Amino acid sequence: MSDVVADYKRADAPLPERNRLWPLYGAGFENLGREGQMIERPLPVYGPDELLVRHDATGICFSDIKVIRAGQNHPRIYRDMRQDPVVLGHEISLTVVGVGENLRGQYKVGDRFIVQADIYVGGVGYAYGYEIQGGFSQYNVIDRRVLDGDGGNYLLPIRPAAGYAESALAEPWACVEASYHVAYRTAWKPGGTLWIAGDGRGVTLGAARAWRPGRLVLDVQDETLAAGLAVWAEETGVTVIADADGRQYDDIVILGADPALMERTFPRLSKGGTFAVIADQEVPRTVQLDIGRLHYDSLALYGAAGADISAAYAPIRTQLRPGGVTWVLGAGGPMGHMHLQRALEIAERPRKIVATNLHLPRIRAVEEKFAGPAQEAGVELVCISQESYADVAEFTARMAAESGGQGYDDIAVMAPSVPAVEMAMPHLAGNGVMNVFAGLPRGTQAMFDINAVVRRNVRYTGVSGSSIADLAMMRDMTESKVLSPNKSVSAVAGLEGVADGLAAVAEGRFPGKVVIFPNLSKPLPLTALPGLKTVLPTVYAKLGEGESWTQAAEEELLRLLL
Repeated sequence: MSDVVADYKRADAPLPERNRLWPLYGAGFENLGREGQMIERPLPVYGPDELLVRHDATGICFSDIKVIRAGQNHPRIYRDMRQDPVVLGHEISLTVVGVGENLRGQYKVGDRFIVQADIYVGGVGYAYGYEIQGGFSQYNVIDRRVLDGDGGNYLLPIRPAAGYAESALAEPWACVEASYHVAYRTAWKPGGTLWIAGDGRGVTLGAARAWRPGRLVLDVQDETLAAGLAVWAEETGVTVIADADGRQYDDIVILGADPALMERTFPRLSKGGTFAVIADQEVPRTVQLDIGRLHYDSLALYGAAGADISAAYAPIRTQLRPGGVTWVLGAGGPMGHMHLQRALEIAERPRKIVATNLHLPRIRAVEEKFAGPAQEAGVELVCISQESYADVAEFTARMAAESGGQGYDDIAVMAPSVPAVEMAMPHLAGNGVMNVFAGLPRGTQAMFDINAVVRRNVRYTGVSGSSIADLAMMRDMTESKVLSPNKSVSAVAGLEGVADGLAAVAEGRFPGKVVIFPNLSKPLPLTALPGLKTVLPTVYAKLGEGESWTQAAEEELLRLLL
């Protein structure tokens, strides 16, 4: 390691007087920077309860593109961007280079951290890279919002020897990992508000007799069941109330096969709510539900045939079925690569993975990248391009054949497309799980076969973002070499490459992640890893198998360009 790199890692090199950054002044790429260029400002001044930090690596996320497109209409932006611009970049690794006097017993220069970007103070979001200046800048001040927010300290320490890029990418990887660890309630919310609606003839509470919601709306047609529920409520201290316009419910139970009733009640769920259908008869048609809320509001959709309400609330499996058959739909993009890589690297992996993408060049890139790792893992990998087939019917016939006609145990959906989701739904096997990872906006309606939920125990999962615990888990998995975020890197750049990098992500130019190194002293335009062979041949020589990013390549990059 050169002296310059060693000094940089220790963070004891002299600090510059200026700070380079990319402000966003409103919606559209034309509002990024000044005349398409980053700007300079004086190095920020930090107070006694603050830290001065250096951004060492920043991943570009498609969420950054959403802010560029929406400007201050984005739900996480609360200010006049023209007067107070946003600096994007929430996938970051950073180093402390200055410690306020009141924090000197807790932090020191050289401490390294990653950031859980979803920062809340008093219930208000101050996300890093949104309301708090993000990683498309060299330096930033960390204040009490980050150090002592609602979730505690949003800085997570990392080992001094950890790579910069792999640490920055712990954030998007944590979102992937969180989607396989989400926990759904298996009972009504204690003290919550419950709505039971529908026919209900012959239905019983079963184990739900022991559950204790706080309030109950009884909208049950069967007089025997209604009387029994009223007695149960009185005996257990549950208050029976009337429905009111606008009231949200923690739990909704639909008794019977009335699709119109399901469509009328589903929008009344609170965030984190459960929706259960108990039906002996076939639901006569598909049911239109808000798939955006299923994802962003962590709603759970349950169902069971028979008479026992509690039978619907069996735990929802969120991990891939070991030895099962998995379909990764939209495998050609960065998140698709990550889901596919995870499926190959976890200990209890599927026996077969079918990876699909609309476009042929992208799926060829998937096959080229993952064929070797799949063979090493003992997993059968089949890569299919939808555009290679004459129509959707021909494509879905091929997908049915690849599952052996039995359906898929797991389908992970990266494509933010209702037709893609609806096309895949019938291919779920009994007890199958669809991970709706692609975030379709709230209000997006999709048609659900509730009979599959009720009779075949099909389930849908979806989660947005990650928690501090998720990020800590991903950090530990990275440091223990269980998963390798570096394999997600497709291109690198210095800070001057931010605009081109963001445009590349918006256009889908790369199948993997773009990583920015904000503090390179010499320019590095956006460069795909294979392109390093001519641009920086000694860095290229240190890439791993399949031209993958490595910590050794990162060290060489810093040696040359710091």
